[in-house]
Amino acid sequence: MASLAGMLTARRGRGAFDWTDWFSYGYLALGLLLMFGPVVWLVLSSFKSAAALNEFPPQLLPYGQKTVVVTGHEIPLPLYRVTLPDGTTRELAEVRRIGIQATLVDPKAPEQEYKVNIRDRKPVREFQLALNNYIEIFGKFSFGTFLWNSVFITVVATLITLLFNAMAAFALSKYRFGGRNAVFLLIISTLMIPPTIILVPNFLVVSELGLLNSLWGVIWPAVATPTGVFLLRQYMLTIPDELIEAARMDNASEWRIFWRIILPLSAPALAVLAIFSVMWRWNDFLWPLIVLSRTEKFTLQLALNAFQGELTTQWHYLLAMTVITLLPVTLVFAFLQRHITTGIAAAGVK
Repeated sequence: MASLAGMLTARRGRGAFDWTDWFSYGYLALGLLLMFGPVVWLVLSSFKSAAALNEFPPQLLPYGQKTVVVTGHEIPLPLYRVTLPDGTTRELAEVRRIGIQATLVDPKAPEQEYKVNIRDRKPVREFQLALNNYIEIFGKFSFGTFLWNSVFITVVATLITLLFNAMAAFALSKYRFGGRNAVFLLIISTLMIPPTIILVPNFLVVSELGLLNSLWGVIWPAVATPTGVFLLRQYMLTIPDELIEAARMDNASEWRIFWRIILPLSAPALAVLAIFSVMWRWNDFLWPLIVLSRTEKFTLQLALNAFQGELTTQWHYLLAMTVITLLPVTLVFAFLQRHITTGIAAAGVK
């Protein structure tokens, strides 16, 4: 904690803050606001009710109208701050409204009614978290199905991607065979091909294999990525060949060398590739949109797109669903981010 406080209060000189200190902290504060401001607004808005989202001007915090229980009424009544004809201001509960005239009562003395113009009353607001936004999406919509589809595609595709790319990188970094460099250059050259160009060939292959409207049709086409092969190969080049030779002298099979030596030593690079794979798969929209047409097979990204109606959109539910879609990638990045710098730096040594 002391080191963090020292880092946040560090300055150029030993005395007062220099102008460069003010400029640096101002620049960092502006960058922090631009990066995390929209995310904070999204999260706070997801806890607002539908009425609060439609208010103008909008407010940052989720405020809602305060209600009060009044004797003789089954449901709580909204509370308003009313300016009476004699100039006094009181907090009254609204019983009904007809046109521009509202009928209100004192919560402590409900037998007396007050009729006022709606322009003479202002709602009493309080901090309220609309937790029902998150609870109701599981009951009103097939959100659980969409969430499972996205989790299944992301987890399975990431595991297969790590295995296939690691096997290819192991062969290209530790085996000596004719045309090894040519194969590696061929793999890297595919990075120059825009993904949209291969959409049609991929769709035809998936269609011929009968994988349309199947989660496996989303998984298989991109399990081997040139980025992953390059990243892992560069990292595995830093692993000493003497370890592999010693294992072979102990009669270890190639698969055991790969599984017990190469993979554990490549953990930082694998963590980086895992983060990239999770982000690619979880946020993928175009390819699932092409392969999947049945609602029960939709991922969260497709569900969010389909949830927006042509005339009306229930924004409080949509914002809650959006926040949930951000959580997995955020958690994965938070747990594995310490490996990113180590993995990328080590992968670029050779």
